[in-house]
Amino acid sequence: MGTTLGAALFFMIVGVIFWGGFNTAMEMTNTMDFCISCHEMEENVYQEYRKTIHFTNRSGVRAACSDCHVPRPWVHKVIRKIQASNEVLHKVLGTIDTPEKFNAKRLTLAKNVWRAMKSTDSRECRNCHDFDSMNPADQKKRSRKQHANAMEDGNTCIDCHKGIAHNKVHDKLTEQELEEISKPVPENKRPIAPQWQAFIDNGKKLVTNKADKKANAPAAEQALAAPTAAEQAPAANDVSDAAPAAAAAKPAATAASGSSIDWSGVEPAEVTLFYPGQASIEWIMTGSDHGGKRPFLKGDRCFDCHEDEEVDIGDLIVTGDKVEPTPIPGKRGSIVVNIQAAHDADNLYMRFQWEDGEHAPIPFADGGKMDPENPVKLAIMLATDSEDDPKVEFAERAGCWQTCHHDVNYMPDQPDKSALAGSKLDSNNGFTKYLKESRTDIEIEGKGGAKRGGWDKLKDAAEIQAALENGSFMDLLRYKAGTGESEDGYILAERVMSGGQGVDFTGSLNDGIWTVEMTRKLTSDKPGDISMATDQMYNIGFAIHDDYSNSRFHHVSLGLKLGFDNEEDADINAIGK
Repeated sequence: MGTTLGAALFFMIVGVIFWGGFNTAMEMTNTMDFCISCHEMEENVYQEYRKTIHFTNRSGVRAACSDCHVPRPWVHKVIRKIQASNEVLHKVLGTIDTPEKFNAKRLTLAKNVWRAMKSTDSRECRNCHDFDSMNPADQKKRSRKQHANAMEDGNTCIDCHKGIAHNKVHDKLTEQELEEISKPVPENKRPIAPQWQAFIDNGKKLVTNKADKKANAPAAEQALAAPTAAEQAPAANDVSDAAPAAAAAKPAATAASGSSIDWSGVEPAEVTLFYPGQASIEWIMTGSDHGGKRPFLKGDRCFDCHEDEEVDIGDLIVTGDKVEPTPIPGKRGSIVVNIQAAHDADNLYMRFQWEDGEHAPIPFADGGKMDPENPVKLAIMLATDSEDDPKVEFAERAGCWQTCHHDVNYMPDQPDKSALAGSKLDSNNGFTKYLKESRTDIEIEGKGGAKRGGWDKLKDAAEIQAALENGSFMDLLRYKAGTGESEDGYILAERVMSGGQGVDFTGSLNDGIWTVEMTRKLTSDKPGDISMATDQMYNIGFAIHDDYSNSRFHHVSLGLKLGFDNEEDADINAIGK
């Protein structure tokens, strides 16, 4: 450009020094020490971040502040540094210089970050967590399911992972705000990554080897998982802990009281029932409460996401860490139940075995027992299974969960007695369970402070009768261990505990193991009974009220599939005998 070679070389050297110095100075502002050099960051978000997996984890790889909040591409990095001048201004103004001021602004600050990440398809997250680099076989079932959904729908990391490094604040968003900020972006759709497609095509599943599982199980679990044919059956309805000296340590595997089924050839399904707290169907369908709202409404089963997580969920809730305002000290969070099922031309037979728990007195019940007559109650709910014509909308996804609402007994929006006066239903003891098919409307989100649920929005009698005749109900079977009662009812407008064709339960407690057997006719013409065909699948769910509990203070299963001689598709498979 008309200058000498020496002058050109001089300016090149000056440029390199300037560029190097500028870049070095800019990189210094990306260090952890720089980020927490002001007490606004050091005393607030840094202390929160230290408790997360991004700070300490099994791999030893730490994500610093800049890894999440500063882009790597140079142009975007410079733009971000210019934007940071606004933060310097607020540092001078003292906008967030105390924890109180910071918390007052926390939601606004978080929204700014969420919007930025959403606009870049979570670019900084994907520097480390790229779909193409993930191995689906190493992920939990829920993670695999939602990551596949994200690729197909166009969701991005921040849609689901708000609060991953700092205190939770997205629960302060309105449901409409949460929907808007988390909705899919069509431009972000991407092809299923090759290793994901291979995993799907091969039909691989992360299933623990049953033999290893039994070998490593506690002695009590092994006892109920592997009974021997030589053991003798206890007497029907014997709920005594004291067994004769000659009694075996495990319940009988051969013909037990109540049926003639030889259970020794029926492989048990291990089902974990967990403590649900106040997690109602309305809670499940509200995004600020339940991060799985979107996949649930899309059609995913609860089982699709939460299989193998039941123990963790139960432990989280039973201690009061989530959706349980009145925890019961000492109550166990989950119960592992071995379930066997068989059938012949006339009957369905089921056998349940689980370990008895230690007594945990209920602080708000007289004598520490809500139902002193019954140490245990076992309930089974059934619904037809048809994607083309679902009789109960959420039965296929949630099992019996859709009968639990936010305004039934011991739930947050339980109506007071004065509100129940004049109800058309039996409200002497409040409301227990009902289905949305019996209501004109259900308030899901509690908009404008409205009570959630729909106990008072009952359809007229003719509509409810039509729903019953159409099969839009949950068939309910229940066993009471203390009184020995076998109840056959249904749930629609309310819980009805009679009227079915009848079911026969027998039960016993022997050396710390409960054994309950059920015999139920396959077909019935009684209202509230489901007639079962062996070439069909059925939605089924289980609940156990242990330790003299009542109402919602039980343990429940996820919604499962009951089939007949259908090992491939059924979660509970009834074997022909």
